[in-house]
Amino acid sequence: MDHIVTVQDAVTAFADFMEPTDAELNAIEREMPVILADVDLLDAHIVTLDRTPTELDDRRIRRARRRALAARVALVNRAAGTSVHGGAA
Repeated sequence: MDHIVTVQDAVTAFADFMEPTDAELNAIEREMPVILADVDLLDAHIVTLDRTPTELDDRRIRRARRRALAARVALVNRAAGTSVHGGAA
């Protein structure tokens, strides 16, 4: 007698209950600016992996780091229901 356990796992792996919920999709959407800023920072670092960073590379990394930090601050402020204007915290 052959067991079809592996076939059952393949069938239920894509069941409706395995999809992300609306709340999870909304959370991803809210965090998307942070995700994209982190990707830009990672790209800036990847460029410098196989060579010595130039001044332009250093500036690109600094700008990407500032954008990533600003995106995180904006996300936290939105979650807290506040917004900071004028650069003062």
